[in-house]
Amino acid sequence: MKKTHWLFTLTLACILCIANAFLAPPSTKCHLCSHIINHEPITSSKLQSSRNGAEDIYGAVHRKEYEMKRLNAQHASLSDPIRMAMGYAQEGIEQKRLAAALRRVYDDPYNPANPDAKEKSLEQLEREEKMLENGLAEATMRRGSFIVDIKRRSLSYPREQFARYDDASLVAEAMVRLGADVVFVNVDYHSYGGDLGELKSAVKAVRGVTNEAAVVMKDIVVDEIQLGLAKEAGADGIVLIASVLGPALDNFLNLATMIGLEVIVECHTYNEVKAALDALATNIMVSNRDRITGELIPDQAVKLAGMFPGSGGPIITIAGGGVTNTDQMKKLLAVGYDGVVVGKTVMGSPKAPEFIRAVRDRTLLPAEFSQWGLDDVEFDVDGNVMSGPKKGIPSASDDDVFL
Repeated sequence: MKKTHWLFTLTLACILCIANAFLAPPSTKCHLCSHIINHEPITSSKLQSSRNGAEDIYGAVHRKEYEMKRLNAQHASLSDPIRMAMGYAQEGIEQKRLAAALRRVYDDPYNPANPDAKEKSLEQLEREEKMLENGLAEATMRRGSFIVDIKRRSLSYPREQFARYDDASLVAEAMVRLGADVVFVNVDYHSYGGDLGELKSAVKAVRGVTNEAAVVMKDIVVDEIQLGLAKEAGADGIVLIASVLGPALDNFLNLATMIGLEVIVECHTYNEVKAALDALATNIMVSNRDRITGELIPDQAVKLAGMFPGSGGPIITIAGGGVTNTDQMKKLLAVGYDGVVVGKTVMGSPKAPEFIRAVRDRTLLPAEFSQWGLDDVEFDVDGNVMSGPKKGIPSASDDDVFL
């Protein structure tokens, strides 16, 4: 009986593959088939398409594959600017603007990656030498980064438009002026309400304000030509979704490295994080949102924080998904993440300055101390313990202390 059920499921999946053959490029393996190959059960909810309601990730991926098939045909010439952006290897030392922004190296006067770095005093060098002898070379205070995810709508909130701005470049410029370190610009119109034109204008707007903040293209990436689109638009990086690319993640990372495009790999599960680490991804975002089911698991990023090395290592980690208040941000930073991604909550909301200050106006203990029970201890930008404000505890520094 079980064998009969499995064969029925396989037959049904193949029928769907034939139906989608007109949408997906010939070289693309159907995502439904990959689930059978991996011996993962295909539930009825996974077989639902956008025909019965709002578009899910499966419908979005197949739609994107069809769009990229047409785009590849339009940009088939080797002299096409996008093909040229994909065809030339990065020469010289690559400028890691995204990594520098996520680590906030420009705010550290002694960081060697800071172009304006100062020489350390003899006392500081002696202190570092003692810390090295005791195995605490990287145990220094950290600076968290704030990443804003600019979008009008989302797959996670079907049929809901939570922002009505004219151009993403205006939002990107405003957020950077407020102190945002990185801006994600969504370019998928159907799911997120953005386009490539807004990405290009956002890059220009941000560069007009500062050369330190980074602009990242966010899309449902299914084809290598999308890396060329990001590079040609002037973006510093691109977001790759581990659950969408699967085993193809390695190839996308290799191409991005070759053309000088930084990458953030979005993960949700233990296996996805492990795959990203095995693929030598240097920037990893752990999302509380399950892309496959759309379910929000609030503490998923906290649970996976222990998979990464400590402070100052080669892996830069950020977290997000369903962040609605500053306490959630502080918790993610306290367990060791280098930055926090916030989207819907600050889109068209006066909360944006509050969220940015909650990240930037303080320093963080080294990630190695994340299990010491010091989550409620907050430090200012100079590393001094702050008297407040803390949740539910009045202090002399509270705005309403005299009310």
